[in-house]
Amino acid sequence: MGIGEDAKAVRIVDDATFEMHSNAMNTHNNSVATVGIVGATGYTGLEVLRILRDHEGVRVAFATSEREAGEASALHGLTLVSEADADLRGVDIVFLCLPHGMSVEWAQRALDAGCRVVDLTADHRPGSGREGGAVYGLADFTPDTIRAARLVANPGCYPTGVITALHPLLVAGVVRAGTPVIVNAASGVTGAGRTAKRELLFAEVAGDYRAYAMGNVHRHLKEMRATLPGLPLLFQPHLLPVPRGILETIYLSPADGVTAQDILEHWKARFAGNPTVRVLESGVPALVDVVGSDIVALGVAANAELDPSVLTLVVALDNLGKGAAGQAVQNMNLMMGFDPTRGLRR
Repeated sequence: MGIGEDAKAVRIVDDATFEMHSNAMNTHNNSVATVGIVGATGYTGLEVLRILRDHEGVRVAFATSEREAGEASALHGLTLVSEADADLRGVDIVFLCLPHGMSVEWAQRALDAGCRVVDLTADHRPGSGREGGAVYGLADFTPDTIRAARLVANPGCYPTGVITALHPLLVAGVVRAGTPVIVNAASGVTGAGRTAKRELLFAEVAGDYRAYAMGNVHRHLKEMRATLPGLPLLFQPHLLPVPRGILETIYLSPADGVTAQDILEHWKARFAGNPTVRVLESGVPALVDVVGSDIVALGVAANAELDPSVLTLVVALDNLGKGAAGQAVQNMNLMMGFDPTRGLRR
C-alpha cells in the first residue's frame, strides 16, 4: 500500500452525487443546535466562535478556557468557564479545540454524556492509532458518512489541501505509477498554535521564510499516506511570515497523455456544484483569494521542456478556516442536518 507501518489505510468512498443543498436529510433546518467549545481561546477555538457568531442555527452553551475562565468572550458575549465547569447537559455537538494529545478523554466524556463530537486535534485522525472509533471528516468527500457519525476527526490543514487536490486524480488513475509526488507547503504562523514560542515571535518571523520538519517526517504525513494509499509523497512544510493561510505547490508526473486541462476536467467533474471547492479555469490561486474564507482553491499549470512531463498543482486555503474551523462547522452542519454551507464564508 505504500503507507507507514503505524498508519492504517482509509478508504474514501465518494458519494455518487454531492448535493450541497439537498434537503433530504435536513431534519434540523428550522431548529437550533446547542454546542460547546472546549479550548475556545486558541486560534482554532476562536475561529469556531467567530464562524458560529453568524450561524443562525446555533446556540453556544459553553466555551472553555483554563487561563481565562471567568472572563467574557468578546466574540459571543458569554463567560468562559473551566473545563471542569463545562455542563454537557442538553448539548448536541462538542468541538474539541485542544492541543494535540489532549482530546481523547474529553471525547469520551462528551460521548458518554450523549453528545456528538467534532475533534479538531490529530488525536483521532488516520494514522493516530485511535481512528477506529471516529469518522474522518473530509466534508467534501463523505458527507453521508459524516451525517451519521458520533465522533468526527476533523482533518489537518495541510492534508485538507493535499487530499482535495490529489484524491480525485488518484481515483481516476491519471498519476504516473511509482513516481514521487512532491509537495512544497507553506503555512502562516497561526498554524503553530497560540502558545508563546520564541521562534514564532514577530521579530523572529518577520522578513524570514524557513523550511521545517526536514526529512519527510511531518506529523501530517501519516494522515495523507493513510488517505492516499500507494502514492509516494515527499512533503516539505515551510513557515510563512504571515498570520494565516496555506499555499501548497505540488509537483506531479501524470500518466502518459494526461494534460493540465485533463486535470482541470477531473476536478471540475468531481467538485461540480460544490461551493466550498473552487477550481480555477486558468491561473493558480494565491493566499489573498482564500484567507478569511472556508473554501479551498485549486489550479494547475503545465511545465515546458520536461520529458516525461511534470504538472504543477497549486492549492490555497485558510489554515484556520477551511483547514480547521470552517471544515469543523461544515461537519457540524452535516451532523445536525443543516445545509452543509450554512454559516460558512465564501
